Amino acid sequence: MKISTKGRYALEIVTDLAVHSDREHPESLKAVSLRRGLSEKYLERIVRELKTAGILNSSRGAKGGYWIEKSPESLTVKDTLRAVEGEMAPVECLTTVKECGIDCSKCPTRETWGVMWEIILQTMEDVTISDLVKRAMENAGSIKTEYGRMS
Repeated sequence: MKISTKGRYALEIVTDLAVHSDREHPESLKAVSLRRGLSEKYLERIVRELKTAGILNSSRGAKGGYWIEKSPESLTVKDTLRAVEGEMAPVECLTTVKECGIDCSKCPTRETWGVMWEIILQTMEDVTISDLVKRAMENAGSIKTEYGRMS
């Protein structure tokens, strides 16, 4: 399993928005881009997928921007990554019927792949965006603005 740049950036976007925005105070993608040092154009494509998955929402206009739609405590790393990566199993035969020439019931490695994948899935389910926000706050020294968000 390899997480693409799109998956890594999706986690960056969602964590950044959890720290710097809410429904009443949406954040521009330009601000996220500048804080993270990431291409705004690339982030636009990722944000579309996160919106389609119901993870982000947005409003238009001068005071418009983005915010996470779900609470950071209930939104997991798995939710976020799946929204942009799709299925991420290390081998296809764990999630789809594949013809590799080996009978699955006799495959000497399939069970090992399955065990590893379950551990990865469990970890992705256990880590929430709230956990990532806490790490970001610790790393930044917990500097906050008047809205309780980091500056």
